[in-house]
Amino acid sequence: MTDNIKIFFDAWALDDPELRLEKITQSVTESIRYDDPRTHNTVTGIQELSNYVGMFSANAPGWQAKVVKSDNIADITRVTVAFSGQGPDGVISTQLGQYFVEKHDDLISRMVGFVGTGD
Repeated sequence: MTDNIKIFFDAWALDDPELRLEKITQSVTESIRYDDPRTHNTVTGIQELSNYVGMFSANAPGWQAKVVKSDNIADITRVTVAFSGQGPDGVISTQLGQYFVEKHDDLISRMVGFVGTGD
């Protein structure tokens, strides 16, 4: 796994939109394409992706996204991410997601995410 994937997911915990944009800009290409179960259409471009990630921190304050596992085959990196934080009931919970990442010049160029790990 490259540090850019970790940097990208670290940005999910940032409330400050400028800091979040800075982290995302460090980790992805300008033409980034991103999809997950909550996107209705492909998210494209750095600013649109930063806005999308900002919805996570706004809707789940205090939560974070942490890479817990990754591996590579050919030019694809598979990443398991733990989304963790305190729920409205006061209980700490964790939800796993799995992402498939393509890179260009070590920056993330395409990312597709799924709920769970396919188990």
